[in-house]
Amino acid sequence: MASIADISVSAAINLLFAFAFLLAFAILRLQPFNDRVYFPKWYLKGIRGSPKGSTVVKKFVNLDFNTYIRFLNWMPAALHMPEPELIDHAGLDSAVFVRIYMLGVKIFAPITVLSFLVLVPVNWTGKTLEAPGAKGLQFSDIDKISISNIPYGSDRFWAHIVMAYVFSSWTCYSLYREYKNIAAMRLRFLAAERRRPDQFTVLVRNVPPDPDESVSEHIEHFFCVNHPDHYLLHQVVYDANKLAAIVAEKKSLRNWYIYYQNKYERDPSRRPTTRTGFMGCLGAQVDAIDHYSKLIDDLSKHEAEERENVIKNPKAVIPAAFVSFKTRWGAAVCAQTQQSSNPTIWLTEWAPEPRDVFWKNLAIPYFDLTMRRLLMAVSLFFLTFCFMIPIAFVQSLANIESIEKVLPFLKSIIEKPSIKSLIQGFLPGIALKIFLSQLPTIIMTMSKVEGFTSLTALERRFTKTVGSTIPMKATFFITYIMVDGWAGIAAEVLRINSLIQFHLKNAFLVKTEQDRENAMDPGSLEFASSEPRIQLYFMLGHVYAPVTPFLLPFIVVFFAFSYLIFRHQIINVYNQKYESGAAFWPDIHGRVVMGLIISQILLMGLLSTRGTEKSTLVLVAQPLLTFWFHRYCKGRFESAFVKFPLEDAMVKDTVERAIEPNLNLRVYLQDAYVHPVFTGDEFEKPSVIDDEEDNPLIQTTRASHRKGSKPESDSETASY
Repeated sequence: MASIADISVSAAINLLFAFAFLLAFAILRLQPFNDRVYFPKWYLKGIRGSPKGSTVVKKFVNLDFNTYIRFLNWMPAALHMPEPELIDHAGLDSAVFVRIYMLGVKIFAPITVLSFLVLVPVNWTGKTLEAPGAKGLQFSDIDKISISNIPYGSDRFWAHIVMAYVFSSWTCYSLYREYKNIAAMRLRFLAAERRRPDQFTVLVRNVPPDPDESVSEHIEHFFCVNHPDHYLLHQVVYDANKLAAIVAEKKSLRNWYIYYQNKYERDPSRRPTTRTGFMGCLGAQVDAIDHYSKLIDDLSKHEAEERENVIKNPKAVIPAAFVSFKTRWGAAVCAQTQQSSNPTIWLTEWAPEPRDVFWKNLAIPYFDLTMRRLLMAVSLFFLTFCFMIPIAFVQSLANIESIEKVLPFLKSIIEKPSIKSLIQGFLPGIALKIFLSQLPTIIMTMSKVEGFTSLTALERRFTKTVGSTIPMKATFFITYIMVDGWAGIAAEVLRINSLIQFHLKNAFLVKTEQDRENAMDPGSLEFASSEPRIQLYFMLGHVYAPVTPFLLPFIVVFFAFSYLIFRHQIINVYNQKYESGAAFWPDIHGRVVMGLIISQILLMGLLSTRGTEKSTLVLVAQPLLTFWFHRYCKGRFESAFVKFPLEDAMVKDTVERAIEPNLNLRVYLQDAYVHPVFTGDEFEKPSVIDDEEDNPLIQTTRASHRKGSKPESDSETASY
């Protein structure tokens, strides 16, 4: 079990790594040949250009020694940009994302101070762990300032009960203020936002079949009848997943072709070769340029055939479409209302931004989508409960006793004080970090199978047994926080992977300035991996605040350090692929509240094992009040994140018409939601009804189903 000395060793190691990463970054960012790695966002905005030096050396190395003296000036610079300017520069999603870290500081910094002033003295003077009856019990110095040091059935537990209410109240107050502020920020952002296709477009799913019309015709007629003054055009959804796979494979082959072509142009005396087998390592040796040229030609023919099949095959059309309207008001009405008396058909929702569309999942039929969600919900349930098993396994291996049992011949080595401190203070955190690094990939895969593009929240298992062991496991999570939240966050700013990849591409693939632009990889905020990490830290902070306050300073350092690092990254590096206007915030709020409720239930389970069953009943109201608070915030603020006020929509439409009276919205929207595999290629678009059409009766080829009736002509007039 890790002691304060072991934790100190771990802290020293992780601080050393963090300092080394920050120092390396501070130096590497000053070198001209790394400029595109550490400032790609400014290049993409066209504000920054390639550094130019008077000599060849100055093009690669910064010889201005004054800049090295100020090598840490990036830290205050990251905090200097005001939030309104940050929103204009990086978008509301990025600005709100870093506010999550500041929220962690606002919540846990006061809780830390209060815990050390009130709970630490109460725990320290409990003297239970050092009592004669506790002989043989393994504990560390950290456990002496935890709730484990309070005597069984002691009235001292009232201090923890009262402070639990104080901590929960402060957390709810902070969450309320943040929800209110971000809701106001979102409304201001949407009101000031420039025109985007998704403001005029809704996604329609579960279009009912019609025996006399194609899906495209059926959609057009439905909206012309039910939204006659506002419907503009639509784009049906194709099942082009197979075609997309071919296009992706062709792109990969083209990259290899360019690589070998560049290699040949650098040395025309020798034609590059490759092998036709697995990964170019097996099979017959052939001319690489001719080989990949032939593969690309063959795949191009296959692509053309599949493209024709998608366009001509009616079964390739999914009963869904992106429907665009002449005004934001018209789109808001459609997206936020029920379209049919049957609530299971003609389902409408706001269309995502074109860059945010996950086309592969759009091809999933609605019934299949429902079944997938059910299956993934069941799978997630089992994953959540079973996840504690491997966590416990990793934890059991990462301690001295388990290692000595498995590898007894190492006992003489690992029992040395320095080695023992290193293992107990560093190994558990590393083991958990490696194991948890695979979790986002598992969840994202499940999320894609389920049919969504967002990450599903995880809930942790809690029982009375888990609750009784919480205090003694604090050191395990402290080591993890230092590995992941200190050294891990410092490594984020160094961007070692992007640095290596850029220089490899620059050495072998770059021929032109455009090639160099393509070699840059600014990346983006990875919500799928970052957001679960944040929720874990909120969870740990709330669980251990009334139990083992010693963990809280490590949590506060994580949130403060992360705020600095990620603010720098969104200013200089990350280029977000899409903008949702902070639509994710209700999920963030809900998950923090869920973690708070779980921590409250865990505290009840813990205290019930310490002879305080009657006083523990006082805590029963806490999760109920917290859940009521969540419902209140949901009713008070969530509508700003899921609905667009008609009043605001009308204002934006009116202003736009006054500023741009000749705007051709059809031209602006007609290709906005075309599947990427069709971009730049001719394909069949649905015909549209003329804007000047005043006749409410829509021409259709629908046949009459009444007995004995015959159509008066090849096409008869019908209306919905």
